[in-house]
Amino acid sequence: MKNIVYLISIALFIIHLSSCKSSTSLFIDNYNWQIGGDAGWQFDQSEIIGESDGGAGFIMTSDAYDDFILELDFRPDNSVNSGVFIRCENHEMSPISCYEINIWDNHSNQDFRTGAVVMKSKPLAKVNTTNKWNTYKIKAKGSSIQAWINNTKVADITDQDRPSGYIGLQAAENGMVKFKNVKIKVL
Repeated sequence: MKNIVYLISIALFIIHLSSCKSSTSLFIDNYNWQIGGDAGWQFDQSEIIGESDGGAGFIMTSDAYDDFILELDFRPDNSVNSGVFIRCENHEMSPISCYEINIWDNHSNQDFRTGAVVMKSKPLAKVNTTNKWNTYKIKAKGSSIQAWINNTKVADITDQDRPSGYIGLQAAENGMVKFKNVKIKVL
């Protein structure tokens, strides 16, 4: 009897492992992505660097995604307006046609500071991110969108406006933002 329970446990574990999906890196040299707007983008070793001089620009996936966990490291300077845009309807960035999970500690309206889902919710916690590396984890599943910065939950909304779309990174206003280790796990 113990052998049967043991074999069933092993079989269930193997089924579980085969059903687990691994993470895929986004915005690497051989990935199919698009650049738009006025910001300058460069790839330096493992970093994606966005610089803006008064304009706004983005780098965006060519593929659309439904449910996923997106993880990335980011380092904004103290003046850049940046963000992670998810479920964008088209290859344009807007808090109206995308969900914008903001990166901008010094936003003049602190309801839209880092961690906010712009035009949807203010951040649940204040996390200061300028001039240091931070980690964003963004989970989009069905109508639920949640985000954590450095393991602190900053967003938790339910919204059914956009069930699928493109993913983008933004550089706007004046300044520089760096991203690395951008990975997605499709759920």
